[in-house]
Amino acid sequence: MSGSLSALVGPPTAALCPPGQCVFTEEWSPAKLVERSQITHDVILCTFALSDASKPMGLSTCACILSKFHEEGNPDPIVRPYTPVSTNALIGQFQLALKVYPGGKMSEHLKGLAIGSDVDFKHIAPNVKLQYPFGKKTITMLVGGTGITPMIQALHAVLGTEGDTTQVTMLYGNKTQKDILCKELLDSWAEKSGGRLKIVHVLSDAKDDADWKGETGFITKEMLTAHAAPASDETLVVVCGPPPMYNVFCGPRDQKEVTGMLGDMGYTAGQVYKF
Repeated sequence: MSGSLSALVGPPTAALCPPGQCVFTEEWSPAKLVERSQITHDVILCTFALSDASKPMGLSTCACILSKFHEEGNPDPIVRPYTPVSTNALIGQFQLALKVYPGGKMSEHLKGLAIGSDVDFKHIAPNVKLQYPFGKKTITMLVGGTGITPMIQALHAVLGTEGDTTQVTMLYGNKTQKDILCKELLDSWAEKSGGRLKIVHVLSDAKDDADWKGETGFITKEMLTAHAAPASDETLVVVCGPPPMYNVFCGPRDQKEVTGMLGDMGYTAGQVYKF
């Protein structure tokens, strides 16, 4: 499998590896940028070559990697976490979908980096997140912006594993239609899921968009009540997005206790995972 859009087309694919098999270790090592394409107005897809072209990345689900570069005049390296959108079915390469933020040091660096240049990566124990199988009958995903990438990783496993019957509801917040990352992929997976995946897109800045017929504003308690499974030991809520999302829905990531909207609705720490 290769090509600039290989990770963002096609059916969900469960190519699972246990933790401890990632080609990247706790030491920084380089991977060569071999391709870059524009997938939305401010999101790029970067394809990197692994040092061994015969092996997959070997990343577990769910997990991320760290990327590093040295900015001129800055003694401290710039380090950012990323969750690949490719799976272990991609041999000899991996792909990252990056939102390019104005003033975003890593994203602007990768947007301007010459093809063929090396970028340093590593994978450490805290990068291993909630692991598949998730063991719940229903999963609610509360997602903002590029927080979608760990959810794509999880959906590959849930929807791509034969015999998995987990029901998934995703409430995905963005500013405008053009900001929705991987909309075509997600909507096609939902359409072909036999009712197992439901996606509710919510746009905060759609007042001038006559074509938009979906939810507007921000994800609310009413939307959760209407679309998500209620709090129980059979359900899991995962939250992934910018820091303000955590404050609203569940409390800060470094706080085990569940506060905010989900806390008010009766969800407990064992029922909520903060990516």
